[in-house]
Amino acid sequence: MTTDQLLQIVLLALDDGKGKDIKVIDIRKKTGIADFMVIASGTSERHVKSLAGHVVEEAKNNEVQPLGVEGQGVGEWVLVDLGDVIVHVMKPQTREFYQLEKFWQSDYSPVYAAAVAAH
Repeated sequence: MTTDQLLQIVLLALDDGKGKDIKVIDIRKKTGIADFMVIASGTSERHVKSLAGHVVEEAKNNEVQPLGVEGQGVGEWVLVDLGDVIVHVMKPQTREFYQLEKFWQSDYSPVYAAAVAAH
């Protein structure tokens, strides 16, 4: 299965489960841990857990075994690691607090990068 196919499975599962504000971030040039990060919101702890569970179920239905699932017990933020695609499902308040989109979409300024390289 290609990464694009896996990404489509994730997006369809989140859409089918009525995930809110679904964002895809291409992280290939920023890290080697994955190719894409998908961030979505659920309306409640129960909805967050349900969305993440649906992603896991659809991945398994397509013969992709998740490498890990974290946070299902609490439901504020559930992470599903599918290898090339990492999925974060959060309550809106948690998402606003951590601002993963801002962190992963921002680029380092050349001045900062030069300062880090000098040390």
